[in-house]
Amino acid sequence: MTDLKNIEGIYFAGIGGIGMSALALYFRQGNYAVAGYDRTESAITYTLTDEGCIVSYEDDINTIPLLFSNIPGKDKVIVVYTPAIPQSNRIMTFFRDNQYSLYKRSEILGLISMHTDTLAISGTHGKTTVSTMTAHLLKQSHVDCSAFLGGISKNYNTNLLTGNSRYTVIEADEFDRSFHRLSPLMAVVTSADADHLDIYGDRDHMIEAYNEFVAKIRKGGILFVNDRVRDVIEAPDNIKVFIYGSSPESDYSYGNVRHINDFYKFDLHTPGGLMADLHFPFPGIVNIENLTAAMAVALNCGVDENEIRKAILLFQGVKRRFDIRVSLPGITYIDDYAHHPEEIKAFINSVREYFGERRITGIFQPHLFSRTRDHASGFAEILDKLDETILLPVYPAREEPIPGVTSQMILERMKSERKRLMRMEDIPDKLDIEKIDVLVTIGAGDIDRLTGPIEEKIKRYKA
Repeated sequence: MTDLKNIEGIYFAGIGGIGMSALALYFRQGNYAVAGYDRTESAITYTLTDEGCIVSYEDDINTIPLLFSNIPGKDKVIVVYTPAIPQSNRIMTFFRDNQYSLYKRSEILGLISMHTDTLAISGTHGKTTVSTMTAHLLKQSHVDCSAFLGGISKNYNTNLLTGNSRYTVIEADEFDRSFHRLSPLMAVVTSADADHLDIYGDRDHMIEAYNEFVAKIRKGGILFVNDRVRDVIEAPDNIKVFIYGSSPESDYSYGNVRHINDFYKFDLHTPGGLMADLHFPFPGIVNIENLTAAMAVALNCGVDENEIRKAILLFQGVKRRFDIRVSLPGITYIDDYAHHPEEIKAFINSVREYFGERRITGIFQPHLFSRTRDHASGFAEILDKLDETILLPVYPAREEPIPGVTSQMILERMKSERKRLMRMEDIPDKLDIEKIDVLVTIGAGDIDRLTGPIEEKIKRYKA
């Protein structure tokens, strides 16, 4: 690995991604020259340019700043990329052909992880919320932390937090085995549902990858495991293991949950005793489970009970995670990043629990052709729990189309009679606000481009 002390600039191919942008901000704050390429402009890339990063949107080597395009000076820079950048990308081809130092994002995170006490949050779903909750609890305490988050914290309006603390919260991504680069002091496994089968082939091999990640926890470190996956996660003998969840046998167990108006009240049983009547004004009962993991980590970092009680009252959530965009009399609109059947199930069940008998309309954009192929029946089963479903075309992300794999696969498996396919560009005009009670948009692609137009249409209607 190149010694970053001798580096003047870092170029990010895919700089607008949620993980890449956090790294770009981190190095920009470290006074490195930062530049990068992304396909589209976004709120994230605007933030980067405001911070002094140079961002281009054309796959053209002429857009590469001189510091990075000067081949004789290539030892002064490194290039960071994500697997989402295709091999045919001209900018990456230039860097490869001229033997620049190229690193995956996970390699750079791994380097950071080696020089800090990393709190690594893993799991096929829930990790972004748990990471953000953990960072918030530490930030609002005397302990403090830095954090690389997989979403935009609504408390801090960023995906990068910096602080004066030995702890760094890092979201540990299982895609492409990225989390194997980390060297955590503590780690969380929130879930282990079959996902990224294009990488692992089947769930058994994915579980093997999780256990390899767990084996990287430092000697004397701590592992927190959701009680639903305790039977498949194997921890080495030289670390402590705590189980968390709703089971009374768990080391960190939540219970006595009461939904009172617009907040929850619940108890947390810990190895150190009972924390009774915690007040949590954030929707979705699944988030009590997520919060339990975060509180377990925070307590083991030295955060005290009073600090936790105050911090959870202030938690505002993460953009695109149970993100309530509109809450007006007679209509509520929520946006969520869920893209795996189990994530969507947890989200829809939480919406049902929170809003009772209200009618729920969902707009879902499948993410990846391979995931649609592997989980079409699972998507259909959970989407049938909505009162009405609108399906958008599959968002390809990094993949090429797979013959015969479309959103129609899901539609045909659904039993609901209130289902239809629509193009994204038709949604704002054809969405009948008058017939909507609770509206949810679901997916990890570019469905978030609908949030603004939908909000505007709802507010115009209500006005």
